[in-house]
Amino acid sequence: MITYETLVHRAGRLSFLWLYLLMIIMAITTFVEKRVGTDRVVETVYSSWWFAALWAGTALCGLAGLLAQRRPLHVLVLHVSFVVILCGAWLTSVTSVSGQIHLRIGQTAVCYTVDPADGGGERPLPAAVTLSGFEVREHPGTGAHADYVSQLELKDRSGQRREVTVSMNHVLHHGGMRFFQMSYDSDRKGSYLQVSVDPWGRPLTYAGYALLFLSLLWMLFSPRGKFRALLRHPALRRGLFVVVGLSAFSLRAAPTLSQAEADRFGRLLVAWNGRVCPMQTLARDFTVKLCGTDVYKGLSAEQVMTGWVFWGEEWDNEPLIRVKNAQLRNVLGVGRRAAFNDFFSPEGGYRLAPYLQDYYAGNRTALTDAAVEVDDRLQLVLALRQGKLWRVFPLADSVGRFEWYAPTDALPVGTDTLRAAFVSRVFSECYTAAMSGDGERLGRLFSALDAFQQEAASDASFPSAHSLKAERLYNSLPLPMWLSRLNLACGLLLMVGFLAQMARWQQRADGSARWSWNRLLHRVGMTLLAAGFVALTFYLGLRVEISGRLPLGNGYETMLAISWMLMAVSLALCRRFPVVVPMGLLLSGCFLLVSSLGQMNPQISPLEPVLGSPWLSAHVSLVMAAYALLSFTFACALVAGGLVFAKGGTSAVGVAAPVEALAVLSRVFLFSGIALLGGGIFVGAIWAGQSWGRCWGWDPKEVWALVSFLFYAVPIHDVSLHRFRRPMFYHAYMAAAFMTVVMTYWGVNYFLGGLHSYAG
Repeated sequence: MITYETLVHRAGRLSFLWLYLLMIIMAITTFVEKRVGTDRVVETVYSSWWFAALWAGTALCGLAGLLAQRRPLHVLVLHVSFVVILCGAWLTSVTSVSGQIHLRIGQTAVCYTVDPADGGGERPLPAAVTLSGFEVREHPGTGAHADYVSQLELKDRSGQRREVTVSMNHVLHHGGMRFFQMSYDSDRKGSYLQVSVDPWGRPLTYAGYALLFLSLLWMLFSPRGKFRALLRHPALRRGLFVVVGLSAFSLRAAPTLSQAEADRFGRLLVAWNGRVCPMQTLARDFTVKLCGTDVYKGLSAEQVMTGWVFWGEEWDNEPLIRVKNAQLRNVLGVGRRAAFNDFFSPEGGYRLAPYLQDYYAGNRTALTDAAVEVDDRLQLVLALRQGKLWRVFPLADSVGRFEWYAPTDALPVGTDTLRAAFVSRVFSECYTAAMSGDGERLGRLFSALDAFQQEAASDASFPSAHSLKAERLYNSLPLPMWLSRLNLACGLLLMVGFLAQMARWQQRADGSARWSWNRLLHRVGMTLLAAGFVALTFYLGLRVEISGRLPLGNGYETMLAISWMLMAVSLALCRRFPVVVPMGLLLSGCFLLVSSLGQMNPQISPLEPVLGSPWLSAHVSLVMAAYALLSFTFACALVAGGLVFAKGGTSAVGVAAPVEALAVLSRVFLFSGIALLGGGIFVGAIWAGQSWGRCWGWDPKEVWALVSFLFYAVPIHDVSLHRFRRPMFYHAYMAAAFMTVVMTYWGVNYFLGGLHSYAG
């Protein structure tokens, strides 16, 4: 006869099976979504009754198993918070209503159009809404959008009027409804507002978030919690983890300016990539885009770019343009770097044209994707030669607003004759001076252009002198590549030494351990780690000074942020757990190397308006810190595996104690990482709720972050799942779990895509 206790125990075990089933379904669905589209998978999977039932069954079985056991209160609150969040999500799905309002300036609406998914039709608004004005705010001196602002007048049923503003990340709450800035008309005289009505689900969901944050903190600081018990574990108290511690060749390139002339040119200002920056930055981005590095045959980026401008025919034959795809190289008969002329036939035909036609006709293959990538580089060269990139002339329009113009642009009405003449002739005179080798005249022309820019400095928005100095220094420091090589080399040497010492682990007869190490190597490792941390902090500080925001806005910046956090954690723990020194060096070196491989865009640009929220900064910071800590669990697994391999198996003498100690240290990182990841995911949900009116949208990045969180959460339940008490099983699981982080970050960004993808 099955007892009540047995039934409850089986229900708890069943919840883990269903949880894995949910993870498998969500993971597979993200790949299906890439093929059939988001709407289709939302309708057939995420919004289906069986998917909701599976979540409900998992929650009920898990809660039943938990209530049958005597667990600390914070554990109960943590699990209850997930049930509350699920209930809130269910109430939102069945009771909330979303819709839109489209208003032209001066137009009034008394109803909003309900989305088809919520039944369609029209419903009344709590007040008459009139659009009194709309504005696209831009970053000064550029065309980059900073915010979208709708000025509204509300008139309620009593006749009372109120002026309000709705913009990105600034939500209007009125009459139980929330109004979000969604879009606008192309003539900027109309605005689209998102309307959300969710009186029951949203408060319950936010209550679940509050319980979650409280219980995660409680889990880390409770005296009765597992985390505090791990910190008191004998393996850590024994101080077990101690560590033993291209020369460039230059070939003659096509002609260009001298280094001094190019440097002088690089100090001019230009409107590029949504902001005003030194010409040096444009030259660096141009050169990196073409050949993958900011130096070519000993020439600086400024020399490369001016070479293309003033000596175009010679540079057309320079093998500078990177072609990464081997199939495309074979088809074109070129090497890894090709000349501009290699892409044109002797008759003048464009050799990439057939592949571009296939791409835009929807026949996408690896070959057509590679052709589009190379075409982007060639189009950048053409834009440079046509003068479209030379937005170096700050001029005021009829209302006194300054914009930056290229010599080929139509100048604003009212531009005086002398200024217009200077704009039209200065670059042709620069060309003449460069061709004749008259460096003195070229310098005077650059000075005249600088004076033209400085004349508008009091009216136009210029970067500060301090910011420009920081940017020029930043451009001259290829720190991520240097630091990645240093960290990887030093980390690898220290890790080899660590494994060699662990292989000589000795066990006394009384069971205690005897351990020896080279303190000098350990101190050298700590010194290198500290020096690298200071250098990376300085580098990130320069980027903050230049952009005016935290460096968390794209894939390149988040790679740097993870590296910084890894090094910070290693420094904080290295005295108690010296093994984290080689771990921190290796892991930070890997992340820095990835940031430098050319797949990520290092350009500094303004954030999209919707990203200018403090909730976003908190969300990204928490998630990146979590990934850094979870990376250490992967490193512990690799070290344990290396030790077992070196000693010839888990039963060898001197293996069990260090492997168990590594598992304890790994669990310290796991508890911290899972708490930060859970907090980061749900802070992101709050940000989404404030920006779009929905907390969760089943985007691939959201789905894989949830899969990672759930996958890492399972080993914490070692009371119910006894296998995780075995150190090597635990380490093997942690190594597999890290693949979900890899998929969340790189797989989504560079394969699946989606709203959260950094690849673009």
